[in-house]
Amino acid sequence: MFHDLFDPAATAEAWDIIRSEFALAFFETLYVTVLATLFAVIIGLPLGVLLVAGEKNGVLPLPRWLMRVLDVLINLLRSVPFLILMIMVFPLTRLIVGTTVGTVASIVPLVIAAFPFVARLVESSLREVNPNIIEAAQSMGASPFQIITKVMLPESVPSLISNFTVAITTILGYSAMSGIIGGGGLGKIAINYGYYRYKYLVMFAAVILLIVLVQVFQTVGTHLAVHADKRLKNKNN
Repeated sequence: MFHDLFDPAATAEAWDIIRSEFALAFFETLYVTVLATLFAVIIGLPLGVLLVAGEKNGVLPLPRWLMRVLDVLINLLRSVPFLILMIMVFPLTRLIVGTTVGTVASIVPLVIAAFPFVARLVESSLREVNPNIIEAAQSMGASPFQIITKVMLPESVPSLISNFTVAITTILGYSAMSGIIGGGGLGKIAINYGYYRYKYLVMFAAVILLIVLVQVFQTVGTHLAVHADKRLKNKNN
């Protein structure tokens, strides 16, 4: 399988592909990952807040049936494997983007797959907030909106940053998988050249770049979370 991996001709050909296509593929992967994460957070953050604030004993109790529908919907979307989900949402992708293949088209299934995940991460972060702080805000007459925006969210910022870092690295992996059905980026390069054309050096190079991206995202996210945690502790002290 890898007997000609370091053959001079194969190495030269792989290097030509890397030089000609990897810059654009890297940009496409970064673009799709960041944009999909942004939309997933925009949708998932308020849903995660509702999952906590809308409970019976929450700061903004919602009808039980509505909470049940929300919970089932999030669990349902999280249960569908990403490759199957991409195919299932082809009609929606075509309606929004006008096509089902390409870099931009992959953003739609990425967002649909990621926002329920983000919602659960936000829910987890908000449940870490000390309930005594929330009770103190309620006793001072703060409204539900004020408690959410001035107490719950600020107090959970370090945890939110850590969880959003998990989300962006997960979406990065999803974006690579989208190359199987026509998505762009490093995943497409790895599949088209590494799998279909047996150019394994190209595939390994794409994998290495994906690993580097994950490390960068994780390092930056961890640094921001630690910095936010220190600021929060200093503020509370």
